[in-house]
Amino acid sequence: MYRHMTELTADKISHAARLSVAPMMDWTDRHCRYLHRLLSRETLLYTEMVTSPALVRGGALHLLAFNPEEHPVALQLGGSDPTELAQAAKLGAEAGYDEINLNVGCPSDRVQSGTFGAVLMKSPDLVADCIKAMQDAVDVEITVKCRIGVDDQTPEIVLPDFLTKVSAVGCNRFTIHARKAWLQGLSPKENRDIPPLDYDLVRRMKQEFPDLHLSVNGGIASLSQAKAFLADGLDGVMIGRAAYHQPADILCAADPEIFGTGSFSDPVQVVLQMLPYIEAHLRDGGKLSQVTRHMLGLFAGRPGARQWRRILSERAHRPDAGPELVEDALAQVQCDA
Repeated sequence: MYRHMTELTADKISHAARLSVAPMMDWTDRHCRYLHRLLSRETLLYTEMVTSPALVRGGALHLLAFNPEEHPVALQLGGSDPTELAQAAKLGAEAGYDEINLNVGCPSDRVQSGTFGAVLMKSPDLVADCIKAMQDAVDVEITVKCRIGVDDQTPEIVLPDFLTKVSAVGCNRFTIHARKAWLQGLSPKENRDIPPLDYDLVRRMKQEFPDLHLSVNGGIASLSQAKAFLADGLDGVMIGRAAYHQPADILCAADPEIFGTGSFSDPVQVVLQMLPYIEAHLRDGGKLSQVTRHMLGLFAGRPGARQWRRILSERAHRPDAGPELVEDALAQVQCDA
């Protein structure tokens, strides 16, 4: 499972972070990331959050598996014990990840019960200790994804204090979800929609901390929005749900428009490129639906998209479903294009 240490430098990873796809539980698994990498060669990709107890105490090293084609790719860890996070970071570095990110933003009950995720916004000194322990264990860059605050905290006070304390140990790259998290009374889904966005606060943090690499996250649904944030002086933009549900809209033009390199990718060609990957997955005992569930939105807004989605949704779970089903679905898009 392990591969050689990555040769990508911190500068290259920081450049890739100009645009990234957010870590999303149950969504950004290795099949999703492989698809996204075919759509964009440059965009930084993130794993789903992996908890340090699962790796260190549970031995769930299969959670670290990824395809070398996914680079640049970052591992997001959840945890709050510095020693355990250091051990988990070492496992991630040995697996070949280009960056290791600490989750200080997830508001779910399961995360709260483990005293990590967004609740750590209340403990910046502990976050700093965690980051320092992880940095001491590996050479891979350690980064943080956080909120602007939680519950009744005042973001204008809490966020600069958090950035000051955590950056003091040498953490230079932060992705800020521009919403508070309410740990009681709102579900994780509601926490992605209900608390108001405060992009201006994130912009002010870049002015206050010009030497930090700051990316903005939350509610960003288009490349034009991303380009506007970059033009405002932010170092990066992280897109979540839009990149998952309409991946072509976000990622097909990302390389030329965000990174100034390469060309527009074609989702039809990307589907054809996915076929050998799907065949290999099936040979290894996998199921077609494990891959195609991430491809449902690939033609969103295009003629034939409804037929594409219907065929894959209704038939990919069948035991005999194979690459030919994807070709059948693709023919519907091409016939109606």
